[in-house]
Amino acid sequence: MAAVNDPSEEGVAFFDLRQQLDHIRGEITAALEEVLDSGWFANGPAVARFEEQFAAYCRVPHAVAVNTGTSALHLAMRCLNVGPGDEVVTVALSFVATTWPVLYLGATPVFVDVTPGRYTMDPGQLEKAITPRTKAIVVVHLYGQCADMNPILTIGKAHGIPVVEDCAQAVGAEYKGRRAGSMGAIGCFSFYPSKNLGAYGEGGAVTTNDSEVALRCRRLRDHAQVERYLHSEIGYNYRLNSFQGAILSVKLKYLEDWTERRMRIAAEYNQLLYDGPVVTPASCPDGRHVYHLYVVRSSQRDPLRSALEKRKIRTAVHYPRPIHLQPAFKQFGYHTGDLPVTEEVTQSCVSLPLYPEMSLVYAQRVADVIKTIGIG
Repeated sequence: MAAVNDPSEEGVAFFDLRQQLDHIRGEITAALEEVLDSGWFANGPAVARFEEQFAAYCRVPHAVAVNTGTSALHLAMRCLNVGPGDEVVTVALSFVATTWPVLYLGATPVFVDVTPGRYTMDPGQLEKAITPRTKAIVVVHLYGQCADMNPILTIGKAHGIPVVEDCAQAVGAEYKGRRAGSMGAIGCFSFYPSKNLGAYGEGGAVTTNDSEVALRCRRLRDHAQVERYLHSEIGYNYRLNSFQGAILSVKLKYLEDWTERRMRIAAEYNQLLYDGPVVTPASCPDGRHVYHLYVVRSSQRDPLRSALEKRKIRTAVHYPRPIHLQPAFKQFGYHTGDLPVTEEVTQSCVSLPLYPEMSLVYAQRVADVIKTIGIG
């Protein structure tokens, strides 16, 4: 690793993709040149190769690459035949894309609260939310940690309702030895550049153990073609371009090393901030947290962020307004106070700098400043 400058002088970036690219630039360039030479730029061999590799990584037989994580969720909903009059139970502590496909298909999102420590779907609240109209359950593996899947899957099975995993922030995360995206009926991934496995542009994937679901996703992403110019249903142009497939294949080789590095930095934060002024994330003992984000909570979030900013330490908030209180969801009649744990988290969460190439010196600098200013 390159020499590290004094972070007190230059500050601490929240995220830096340039360092990662510098390390793998030669391999990326070679992969892009291979695609150029092939002349196959959409859904070509580079995409098929990545799909095979990613399926193996997620420990599933099928992975279908698409152009975005939102498209992956949309295809999942289509494969479950979600439509007008149906309900989809999910959480409001997520990026809004988790729920867009429910609205695209004319269905109704039903939001349940999260657990205080894990920040993922509360299985007790899930049971209460199911009605005869419930068509699917969408669970979000948030910040890099899987939801408590066993009770969720048990509830879904008891009611005959399939579970979709939103794994946008959890590639490589595990629950009781199982990888994110391998437990529910369908897993949905995003390869947005800032993700643990990020493309240099947009990208996504569907994972499944069901060969029929995989086949339908492959058709739907390519205008629902069952053969050339024969279209079986309404389809979409959700193909992943070959350049992104090639890039993702290169980066997938390094994902475990990058994940271990994220976990090491998070452990350093945990140790340094133990008994400090902020609430550190709880890593549940039943799985592997891959720390897409290192999120602490502070009752004085804005003063804390301002104090860190003055010291050139960049932070972020994921997410300041929960989905159920977004203006676009006003029609569903949710109000402040309906999801108290979710709302408390969105009012107090702060994401600290963390990316694989970040030196532990920077994590120590961030922790020292937080302890020194004493705002919690």
